Amino acid sequence: MAFPPQFLDELRLRLPLAGIVGRRVKLTRKGREQQGLCPFHNEKTPSFTVNEEKGFFHCFGCGAHGDAIGFEMRANHLSFTEAVEKLAAECGMEVPKATLQERQQEARRASLHDVMEAACRFFETQLRAGAGREGLAYLRGRGLTEETIARFRLGWAPDSRQALKTALMSEAVPESLLIEAGLLKKPDGDGDRASFDFFRGRVMFPVADRRGRVIAFGARTLGDGQPKYLNSPDTPLFHKGSTLYGLAHARETAREKGTVLAVEGYMDVIALHQAGFAFAVAPLGTALTEAQIEEMWRLADEPTLCFDGDNAGQRAMSRAAERALPILKPGKSLRFALLPHPEDPDSLIKAKGAAAMQSVLDQARPLFDVAWDVTAAGRPVDTPERRAALEKDLKDKAFAIADETVRWQYLSAFRERLRDLLRPRSAFPGPGMGRRGEFRRRPGDPPLRAADGRLPGAGKPRPPAGDSDPLWLRSCEAQLLALLLLHPPLLDQICEPLGETGFSDNALDNLRRGILKHLHTVHDLDSEVFCDHLRADGLAPVLDRLQDTDEYRIGRPETIIEARQHWDRLFKRYAWKRGLANDIGQAAEKLGQDMSTRTFDRFAALKQVGSGIAEDKDDDDNGPGF
Repeated sequence: MAFPPQFLDELRLRLPLAGIVGRRVKLTRKGREQQGLCPFHNEKTPSFTVNEEKGFFHCFGCGAHGDAIGFEMRANHLSFTEAVEKLAAECGMEVPKATLQERQQEARRASLHDVMEAACRFFETQLRAGAGREGLAYLRGRGLTEETIARFRLGWAPDSRQALKTALMSEAVPESLLIEAGLLKKPDGDGDRASFDFFRGRVMFPVADRRGRVIAFGARTLGDGQPKYLNSPDTPLFHKGSTLYGLAHARETAREKGTVLAVEGYMDVIALHQAGFAFAVAPLGTALTEAQIEEMWRLADEPTLCFDGDNAGQRAMSRAAERALPILKPGKSLRFALLPHPEDPDSLIKAKGAAAMQSVLDQARPLFDVAWDVTAAGRPVDTPERRAALEKDLKDKAFAIADETVRWQYLSAFRERLRDLLRPRSAFPGPGMGRRGEFRRRPGDPPLRAADGRLPGAGKPRPPAGDSDPLWLRSCEAQLLALLLLHPPLLDQICEPLGETGFSDNALDNLRRGILKHLHTVHDLDSEVFCDHLRADGLAPVLDRLQDTDEYRIGRPETIIEARQHWDRLFKRYAWKRGLANDIGQAAEKLGQDMSTRTFDRFAALKQVGSGIAEDKDDDDNGPGF
């Protein structure tokens, strides 16, 4: 039975993997994972691990791997449907009933899998027959062993329009099914003419899904025919942009080593596996897609993309970087390796061995460095206009990242590197700049960064949002946003600390996020128009409440310079107060765990400091009422 993906995702979220495994395995925590003796083979030393965070179990002894559903299937010898129904009952979830259409689609897909498997066996047989001599000689000439040829199930499509059709078509396997599988093709524009084999006179590379089931084929001609490489068309089983060649072979090693290597072609993948790099995969003749990047992230946090060292390889690397930036997540990125020109992985390994390939991978560069080079390398920055253009392009690149945390980290890192690039050129320091162009701290300036690079109070538990927040903390947040609403261009100057600082008040934090989305448009907006944009974004309720508070009405700087000075003073005070609020929260937590005199005295002292701030009339903290 086919279950809706949403149902299966919800079921996996509800399943306590360690609890299900713990019914059969005594688990002991080892760091982030739990370990025990594998229930699927006899062992004396534990090699079986459970990673609750990632939702899978893995045995390094026998290779068993899967999620909670897979464990239930193995442990109790159940089918997938039986395991899902059993676990759903334990979670109190109602199993959805498949519609007639869904049952028909699943039966059709099962038939297509059977057809693709039969075609794969046919091509394998032909490679060893007389018709396949040329193909087998080619593969052996490329240095592939018999074991590798068999492991990747390489084959040969006879140079005939009817060979596969004659071998497979029957009452059980009608012509329509072979056409749907992409194995036969009808002549364009003439439905009366007979269908013919899609692949002819080519070496065949079966393409499998992550479970190892054949879903498509890649094919290479040995003559002058075009195209040189040919892939199956998209079918109900196969979507080129979401499939990686070699994934089923690479999964276990990739998980074990924590790395994935993406190269350009079938032969590169096969040669790398044969040389010991059994974590290599490849896109199918197209540029790497977002779906394929996400697929690699299932196996490793920072896959390595390997490109040829020529101009085409450089362009491909640039496109991959641009495509990856919008979908970056905390801890998920890419690395980039360039081969020495004119080598590809296969030729490099043949010429210089596996050590040379490993050296290339060891020199892989992080995505941030590649993104910087794509934007900044070779650009003149000898005039203010050129420097401004580079800064704008770097901002645009950072703001292409959807995840807010990663976006602000990139923006901060770009600005830091840009300052390093421009520092020697700053012959005429501006306000607040030293002789060499570096930022000069003055007494009383806000501590925008702690010694470890974080904002004061960053990394500590944030006080819970709501009415329990200190009014003076929320008041500071309201005043900071009020300054931005009154002087929108100020956002360009302070976007970095604002982007890295989550507000304690949920409503104000939503407004903070909404303001940041307009970073690229605030230059030409006055306060009234800017607020209209925010209302159009659905932020009218919080915006109207803010504009009706004393924080908005009191202290309206006339110029943007005055506004920046006022914002810096406020942010310094806010950062200190936020740190104090976090300290009070931590002290209260410790007091709940240890009611000693020492912990009580510290809590009381911090509360007294907080009470003093709340009563300080010079603070202008009357509370916005959020």
